Amino acid sequence: MCGLTSMSISELAGLMEELGQPKFRARQVFEWISRGKRPQEMTNLPKELRDKLDTLHYGGASIYDKRVSAKDGTIKYLFQLEDGNIVEGVLMSYHYGNTMCISTQVGCRMGCAFCASTLEGCIRNLEAGEMLSFIACAEKDVPHGDDKKRTVTNIVLMGSGEPLDNYDEVVEFLRLVSAPEGMNISPRNISISTCGLVPQLMRFTKEAPHVTLSVSLHAPNDETRDKIMPINRKYRTAELLNAAKYYAEETGRRVIFEYALIKDVNSSERDAKELASRLKGINCHVNLIPLNHVEERHLTGVTRRDAEQFASWLQGYGTSATVRREMGSDIDGACGQLRRKTLQRERKAAKER
Repeated sequence: MCGLTSMSISELAGLMEELGQPKFRARQVFEWISRGKRPQEMTNLPKELRDKLDTLHYGGASIYDKRVSAKDGTIKYLFQLEDGNIVEGVLMSYHYGNTMCISTQVGCRMGCAFCASTLEGCIRNLEAGEMLSFIACAEKDVPHGDDKKRTVTNIVLMGSGEPLDNYDEVVEFLRLVSAPEGMNISPRNISISTCGLVPQLMRFTKEAPHVTLSVSLHAPNDETRDKIMPINRKYRTAELLNAAKYYAEETGRRVIFEYALIKDVNSSERDAKELASRLKGINCHVNLIPLNHVEERHLTGVTRRDAEQFASWLQGYGTSATVRREMGSDIDGACGQLRRKTLQRERKAAKER
Protein backbone atom coordinates (compact mmCIF):
# COMPACT_ATOMS: atom_id res chain seq x y z
CA MET A 1 0.00 0.00 0.00
CA CYS A 2 1.31 3.45 -0.89
CA GLY A 3 1.69 6.09 1.80
CA LEU A 4 -1.12 8.44 2.71
CA THR A 5 0.81 11.30 1.10
CA SER A 6 0.65 9.54 -2.29
CA MET A 7 -3.13 9.10 -2.29
CA SER A 8 -5.46 11.10 -4.51
CA ILE A 9 -8.80 12.32 -3.21
CA SER A 10 -10.58 9.39 -4.89
CA GLU A 11 -8.18 6.91 -3.28
CA LEU A 12 -8.66 8.56 0.08
CA ALA A 13 -12.43 8.35 -0.44
CA GLY A 14 -12.06 4.60 -0.84
CA LEU A 15 -10.00 4.48 2.34
CA MET A 16 -12.62 6.49 4.22
CA GLU A 17 -15.27 4.00 3.13
CA GLU A 18 -13.12 1.13 4.44
CA LEU A 19 -12.75 2.96 7.75
CA GLY A 20 -16.47 3.63 8.02
CA GLN A 21 -16.12 7.37 7.49
CA PRO A 22 -18.13 9.71 5.21
CA LYS A 23 -16.47 10.47 1.87
CA PHE A 24 -16.15 14.21 2.55
CA ARG A 25 -13.40 13.33 5.02
CA ALA A 26 -11.21 12.43 2.02
CA ARG A 27 -10.98 16.04 0.90
CA GLN A 28 -10.19 17.18 4.45
CA VAL A 29 -7.37 14.64 4.76
CA PHE A 30 -6.01 15.58 1.33
CA GLU A 31 -5.94 19.27 2.25
CA TRP A 32 -4.06 18.52 5.48
CA ILE A 33 -1.52 16.29 3.72
CA SER A 34 -0.89 19.04 1.14
CA ARG A 35 0.07 21.28 4.07
CA GLY A 36 2.49 18.67 5.39
CA LYS A 37 0.37 17.75 8.38
CA ARG A 38 0.39 14.32 10.03
CA PRO A 39 -2.80 12.61 11.24
CA GLN A 40 -2.74 13.91 14.81
CA GLU A 41 -2.43 17.46 13.45
CA MET A 42 -5.62 17.14 11.39
CA THR A 43 -7.72 18.95 13.95
CA ASN A 44 -11.07 18.87 12.15
CA LEU A 45 -11.10 15.06 12.06
CA PRO A 46 -12.60 12.86 14.80
CA LYS A 47 -9.98 11.48 17.19
CA GLU A 48 -10.99 7.94 16.26
CA LEU A 49 -10.15 8.62 12.60
CA ARG A 50 -6.88 10.40 13.47
CA ASP A 51 -5.83 7.38 15.52
CA LYS A 52 -6.64 4.98 12.68
CA LEU A 53 -4.75 7.08 10.14
CA ASP A 54 -1.81 7.22 12.52
CA THR A 55 -1.37 3.46 12.22
CA LEU A 56 -1.02 3.63 8.43
CA HIS A 57 2.12 4.26 6.37
CA TYR A 58 2.39 8.04 5.95
CA GLY A 59 5.21 8.21 3.40
CA GLY A 60 6.43 11.72 4.07
CA ALA A 61 9.74 13.45 4.64
CA SER A 62 11.31 15.71 7.24
CA ILE A 63 14.18 18.19 7.09
CA TYR A 64 17.39 16.38 8.08
CA ASP A 65 19.75 19.30 7.47
CA LYS A 66 19.87 22.56 5.57
CA ARG A 67 22.36 25.18 4.45
CA VAL A 68 21.62 28.78 3.54
CA SER A 69 23.76 30.61 1.00
CA ALA A 70 25.30 33.83 2.27
CA LYS A 71 25.49 35.00 -1.35
CA ASP A 72 21.90 34.76 -2.55
CA GLY A 73 19.77 33.16 0.18
CA THR A 74 19.43 29.85 -1.66
CA ILE A 75 18.52 27.05 0.76
CA LYS A 76 19.92 23.55 0.22
CA TYR A 77 17.90 20.90 2.05
CA LEU A 78 18.61 17.32 2.95
CA PHE A 79 15.28 15.56 3.46
CA GLN A 80 15.07 12.35 5.45
CA LEU A 81 12.58 9.72 4.33
CA GLU A 82 10.84 7.30 6.65
CA ASP A 83 13.20 4.46 5.69
CA GLY A 84 16.25 6.54 6.69
CA ASN A 85 17.37 7.51 3.18
CA ILE A 86 18.25 11.14 2.55
CA VAL A 87 17.68 13.17 -0.61
CA GLU A 88 18.27 16.75 -1.67
CA GLY A 89 16.15 19.73 -2.55
CA VAL A 90 16.94 23.38 -3.23
CA LEU A 91 14.80 26.49 -2.69
CA MET A 92 15.84 29.40 -4.91
CA SER A 93 14.48 32.94 -4.85
CA TYR A 94 13.83 34.88 -8.06
CA HIS A 95 12.03 38.14 -8.86
CA TYR A 96 8.95 36.20 -9.98
CA GLY A 97 8.77 33.93 -6.92
CA ASN A 98 10.49 30.94 -5.32
CA THR A 99 11.48 27.86 -7.26
CA MET A 100 11.86 24.50 -5.52
CA CYS A 101 14.17 21.97 -7.16
CA ILE A 102 13.35 18.44 -6.04
CA SER A 103 14.76 14.95 -6.51
CA THR A 104 12.80 12.07 -8.03
CA GLN A 105 15.03 9.16 -6.97
CA VAL A 106 17.40 8.32 -4.13
CA GLY A 107 20.55 8.57 -6.23
CA CYS A 108 20.57 7.96 -9.98
CA ARG A 109 21.51 5.15 -12.36
CA MET A 110 22.11 7.19 -15.51
CA GLY A 111 25.87 7.45 -14.96
CA CYS A 112 26.49 10.91 -16.44
CA ALA A 113 30.21 11.69 -16.19
CA PHE A 114 29.80 15.19 -14.73
CA CYS A 115 27.21 14.50 -12.01
CA ALA A 116 27.63 13.64 -8.32
CA SER A 117 24.11 12.18 -7.99
CA THR A 118 24.99 9.01 -9.84
CA LEU A 119 28.16 8.15 -7.88
CA GLU A 120 26.20 6.18 -5.26
CA GLY A 121 23.98 4.51 -7.85
CA CYS A 122 20.18 4.46 -7.58
CA ILE A 123 18.90 3.19 -4.23
CA ARG A 124 15.19 3.43 -5.06
CA ASN A 125 12.47 5.50 -6.68
CA LEU A 126 10.68 8.15 -4.66
CA GLU A 127 6.94 7.91 -4.09
CA ALA A 128 4.72 10.71 -5.38
CA GLY A 129 3.82 11.64 -1.80
CA GLU A 130 7.45 11.87 -0.75
CA MET A 131 8.07 14.40 -3.50
CA LEU A 132 4.96 16.28 -2.38
CA SER A 133 6.34 16.31 1.17
CA PHE A 134 9.49 18.13 0.03
CA ILE A 135 7.33 21.06 -1.07
CA ALA A 136 5.32 20.96 2.16
CA CYS A 137 8.52 20.92 4.25
CA ALA A 138 9.87 24.00 2.47
CA GLU A 139 6.51 25.77 2.88
CA LYS A 140 6.63 25.20 6.64
CA ASP A 141 10.31 26.09 6.92
CA VAL A 142 9.96 29.36 5.00
CA PRO A 143 6.48 30.77 5.67
CA HIS A 144 5.05 32.97 2.93
CA GLY A 145 4.30 36.65 3.45
CA ASP A 146 0.81 37.90 4.19
CA ASP A 147 0.46 39.08 0.60
CA LYS A 148 1.30 35.67 -0.84
CA LYS A 149 -0.71 32.46 -1.10
CA ARG A 150 2.32 30.23 -0.82
CA THR A 151 6.12 30.17 -0.59
CA VAL A 152 6.86 27.77 -3.46
CA THR A 153 5.50 29.18 -6.72
CA ASN A 154 7.49 27.09 -9.20
CA ILE A 155 8.86 23.54 -9.20
CA VAL A 156 11.67 21.97 -11.20
CA LEU A 157 12.24 18.22 -11.17
CA MET A 158 15.96 18.52 -11.74
CA GLY A 159 17.45 17.17 -8.51
CA SER A 160 18.95 13.72 -8.04
CA GLY A 161 17.53 11.03 -10.28
CA GLU A 162 16.08 10.77 -13.77
CA PRO A 163 12.38 11.73 -13.55
CA LEU A 164 11.30 9.63 -16.53
CA ASP A 165 13.04 6.60 -14.99
CA ASN A 166 10.42 6.93 -12.22
CA TYR A 167 7.65 7.69 -14.67
CA ASP A 168 4.44 6.63 -12.91
CA GLU A 169 5.29 8.22 -9.55
CA VAL A 170 6.41 11.46 -11.21
CA VAL A 171 3.20 11.76 -13.23
CA GLU A 172 1.17 11.05 -10.09
CA PHE A 173 3.15 13.73 -8.23
CA LEU A 174 2.24 16.22 -10.96
CA ARG A 175 -1.44 15.36 -10.47
CA LEU A 176 -1.22 15.72 -6.69
CA VAL A 177 0.72 18.97 -6.60
CA SER A 178 -1.54 20.65 -9.17
CA ALA A 179 -4.84 19.50 -7.60
CA PRO A 180 -7.06 22.53 -6.82
CA GLU A 181 -7.97 21.02 -3.44
CA GLY A 182 -4.29 20.87 -2.45
CA MET A 183 -1.23 22.92 -3.37
CA ASN A 184 -2.81 23.99 -6.67
CA ILE A 185 0.51 24.75 -8.39
CA SER A 186 -0.12 25.16 -12.09
CA PRO A 187 1.59 22.62 -14.39
CA ARG A 188 2.77 25.63 -16.40
CA ASN A 189 4.92 26.55 -13.38
CA ILE A 190 6.54 23.11 -13.33
CA SER A 191 9.56 21.95 -15.32
CA ILE A 192 10.92 18.44 -15.71
CA SER A 193 14.40 17.50 -16.88
CA THR A 194 15.33 14.29 -18.69
CA CYS A 195 18.63 13.01 -20.02
CA GLY A 196 16.84 11.29 -22.87
CA LEU A 197 14.57 8.31 -22.19
CA VAL A 198 12.86 8.66 -25.55
CA PRO A 199 9.91 6.21 -25.19
CA GLN A 200 8.90 7.75 -21.85
CA LEU A 201 9.30 11.23 -23.33
CA MET A 202 6.91 10.42 -26.15
CA ARG A 203 4.39 9.12 -23.62
CA PHE A 204 4.91 12.16 -21.39
CA THR A 205 4.00 14.44 -24.29
CA LYS A 206 0.45 13.06 -24.15
CA GLU A 207 0.10 12.76 -20.36
CA ALA A 208 1.65 16.05 -19.17
CA PRO A 209 1.50 18.52 -22.07
CA HIS A 210 1.44 21.66 -19.91
CA VAL A 211 4.68 20.95 -18.06
CA THR A 212 7.85 22.62 -19.39
CA LEU A 213 10.32 20.11 -20.80
CA SER A 214 14.05 20.47 -20.22
CA VAL A 215 16.39 18.10 -22.03
CA SER A 216 19.87 17.49 -20.61
CA LEU A 217 21.72 17.51 -23.92
CA HIS A 218 25.27 18.61 -23.03
CA ALA A 219 26.80 17.73 -26.41
CA PRO A 220 26.17 18.52 -30.08
CA ASN A 221 26.85 15.01 -31.41
CA ASP A 222 26.94 11.31 -30.57
CA GLU A 223 30.72 11.11 -30.34
CA THR A 224 30.91 13.62 -27.49
CA ARG A 225 27.63 12.61 -25.84
CA ASP A 226 28.65 8.94 -25.74
CA LYS A 227 31.65 9.86 -23.61
CA ILE A 228 29.76 11.81 -20.95
CA MET A 229 26.21 10.39 -21.03
CA PRO A 230 25.83 6.57 -21.24
CA ILE A 231 22.11 6.89 -22.10
CA ASN A 232 23.15 8.16 -25.53
CA ARG A 233 24.36 4.68 -26.46
CA LYS A 234 20.74 3.50 -26.21
CA TYR A 235 18.91 6.55 -27.54
CA ARG A 236 20.99 8.48 -30.07
CA THR A 237 21.11 12.26 -30.25
CA ALA A 238 19.02 12.46 -33.44
CA GLU A 239 16.30 10.31 -31.86
CA LEU A 240 16.23 12.50 -28.75
CA LEU A 241 16.07 15.73 -30.76
CA ASN A 242 13.22 14.35 -32.84
CA ALA A 243 11.32 13.53 -29.63
CA ALA A 244 11.97 17.03 -28.30
CA LYS A 245 10.74 18.56 -31.55
CA TYR A 246 7.61 16.40 -31.37
CA TYR A 247 6.98 17.66 -27.82
CA ALA A 248 7.35 21.28 -28.90
CA GLU A 249 5.03 20.84 -31.88
CA GLU A 250 2.38 18.84 -29.99
CA THR A 251 2.25 21.09 -26.93
CA GLY A 252 3.08 24.47 -28.43
CA ARG A 253 5.65 24.93 -25.66
CA ARG A 254 9.31 25.80 -26.04
CA VAL A 255 11.80 23.08 -25.11
CA ILE A 256 14.73 24.03 -22.89
CA PHE A 257 18.03 22.33 -23.69
CA GLU A 258 20.38 22.13 -20.70
CA TYR A 259 24.03 22.31 -21.71
CA ALA A 260 26.80 22.02 -19.09
CA LEU A 261 29.96 23.56 -20.51
CA ILE A 262 33.02 21.37 -19.98
CA LYS A 263 36.47 22.69 -20.83
CA ASP A 264 38.06 21.01 -23.87
CA VAL A 265 35.02 18.70 -24.28
CA ASN A 266 31.99 20.60 -25.60
CA SER A 267 32.77 24.32 -25.33
CA SER A 268 34.47 25.38 -28.58
CA GLU A 269 33.01 27.59 -31.28
CA ARG A 270 32.86 24.53 -33.50
CA ASP A 271 30.66 22.86 -30.88
CA ALA A 272 28.42 25.93 -30.77
CA LYS A 273 28.05 25.98 -34.55
CA GLU A 274 27.19 22.27 -34.69
CA LEU A 275 24.75 22.58 -31.78
CA ALA A 276 22.94 25.47 -33.45
CA SER A 277 22.70 23.48 -36.67
CA ARG A 278 21.23 20.44 -34.86
CA LEU A 279 18.61 22.54 -33.06
CA LYS A 280 17.42 24.41 -36.14
CA GLY A 281 13.68 23.96 -36.63
CA ILE A 282 12.97 23.20 -32.95
CA ASN A 283 11.16 25.80 -30.84
CA CYS A 284 13.77 25.89 -28.10
CA HIS A 285 16.14 27.79 -25.84
CA VAL A 286 19.58 26.70 -24.64
CA ASN A 287 20.34 27.09 -20.96
CA LEU A 288 24.13 27.13 -20.58
CA ILE A 289 25.62 25.91 -17.29
CA PRO A 290 29.25 26.43 -16.28
CA LEU A 291 30.05 22.97 -14.91
CA ASN A 292 30.12 22.61 -11.12
CA HIS A 293 33.28 20.98 -9.79
CA VAL A 294 32.80 17.44 -8.46
CA GLU A 295 35.83 16.06 -6.60
CA GLU A 296 35.41 12.51 -7.92
CA ARG A 297 35.09 13.66 -11.52
CA HIS A 298 38.08 14.71 -13.62
CA LEU A 299 36.28 17.32 -15.65
CA THR A 300 36.73 21.09 -15.56
CA GLY A 301 34.09 23.69 -16.16
CA VAL A 302 34.64 26.85 -18.18
CA THR A 303 34.70 30.36 -16.72
CA ARG A 304 31.56 32.46 -16.75
CA ARG A 305 33.22 34.68 -19.33
CA ASP A 306 33.75 31.65 -21.58
CA ALA A 307 30.13 30.64 -21.05
CA GLU A 308 28.96 34.09 -22.15
CA GLN A 309 31.14 33.73 -25.24
CA PHE A 310 29.53 30.36 -26.06
CA ALA A 311 26.10 31.98 -25.68
CA SER A 312 27.16 34.73 -28.06
CA TRP A 313 28.27 32.16 -30.63
CA LEU A 314 24.93 30.36 -30.42
CA GLN A 315 23.01 33.61 -30.76
CA GLY A 316 25.11 34.51 -33.75
CA TYR A 317 24.11 31.23 -35.37
CA GLY A 318 20.43 31.95 -34.70
CA THR A 319 19.84 29.94 -31.51
CA SER A 320 18.33 31.49 -28.36
CA ALA A 321 20.71 31.01 -25.43
CA THR A 322 21.53 32.39 -21.98
CA VAL A 323 23.92 31.47 -19.19
CA ARG A 324 22.22 30.17 -16.06
CA ARG A 325 22.51 32.34 -13.00
CA GLU A 326 24.70 30.61 -10.39
CA MET A 327 22.73 29.80 -7.25
CA GLY A 328 24.00 28.33 -3.98
CA SER A 329 27.59 27.89 -5.17
CA ASP A 330 28.86 28.30 -1.60
CA ILE A 331 26.63 25.54 -0.13
CA ASP A 332 27.21 22.57 -2.48
CA GLY A 333 24.17 23.63 -4.45
CA ALA A 334 24.68 21.26 -7.37
CA CYS A 335 22.86 17.91 -7.54
CA GLY A 336 24.19 15.19 -5.27
CA GLN A 337 27.08 17.07 -3.70
CA LEU A 338 25.70 17.71 -0.21
CA ARG A 339 24.10 14.27 0.06
CA ARG A 340 27.32 12.53 -0.94
CA LYS A 341 29.44 14.51 1.52
CA THR A 342 26.93 13.78 4.29
CA LEU A 343 26.98 10.04 3.54
CA GLN A 344 30.78 10.01 3.48
CA ARG A 345 30.94 11.81 6.83
CA GLU A 346 28.47 9.42 8.43
CA ARG A 347 30.30 6.35 7.13
CA LYS A 348 33.57 7.68 8.49
CA ALA A 349 31.99 8.33 11.89
CA ALA A 350 30.50 4.82 11.93
CA LYS A 351 33.92 3.25 11.28
CA GLU A 352 35.48 5.27 14.10
CA ARG A 353 32.88 4.12 16.65
